[in-house]
Amino acid sequence: MIAALPAPEAIHPSLWRASQLAAGRGRSVDTGYPALSAELPGGGWPLGALVDLLVQQAGVGELRLLQPALSAVGERPVAFVQPPHTPDGLGLNYIGLSLQQVLWINAPKTADALWSAEQILRAGSCGALIFWAQHAQASSLRRLHLAAQSSETLFIMVRPLATAQDASPALLRLALRPSAEGLTIDIVKRRGPARAEPLSIPLQPTPVLLSRHARLSRRSSAKVAARGLQTEVVA
Repeated sequence: MIAALPAPEAIHPSLWRASQLAAGRGRSVDTGYPALSAELPGGGWPLGALVDLLVQQAGVGELRLLQPALSAVGERPVAFVQPPHTPDGLGLNYIGLSLQQVLWINAPKTADALWSAEQILRAGSCGALIFWAQHAQASSLRRLHLAAQSSETLFIMVRPLATAQDASPALLRLALRPSAEGLTIDIVKRRGPARAEPLSIPLQPTPVLLSRHARLSRRSSAKVAARGLQTEVVA
């Protein structure tokens, strides 16, 4: 009688069937959105690994999407590398962060920003690192991914949507597009089967500073313009 073959994950945690989601090899943090968490290996954002969020333009809602995970880091510092706008105290407070908790790095050169991000990851002192990068070579991405593996930092790179066609060492790659209710998310890469249908994730509009890329009706846009409210730092 032929013995039943063991399940792939019983042989090694890095193995899984192509028809199933891989089990998380390390720790993860819940996304705060059950529909999204159910589609991710490990049931959340992986820690100690590169995660790509691909956007048409920074500020479509990436920080609001990450809000539950950022709240989970507690009092540990959160690093913003090359944010597209100056961090604002009121906007940060909305996502559960204080100015004292945020480490803001605006390097004069991309090479300096990459070096700074690598040192932060290797130190492992930050609960999260969010890096907005327009250009990054594959070799730089590999270095950052390897550096992230030495820590349990939530490491997010926000990169242009056009890079979805490029190879990346990221364990998880999501394409974010604004929608009427929040975000439409396409899973570009995950350890598991491809998902053809996008996910619709509702996001609460920022009550303090409104992004021109966020969920705004024509009427609300007119009211905001009339009141002269400032654009949201980063949605």
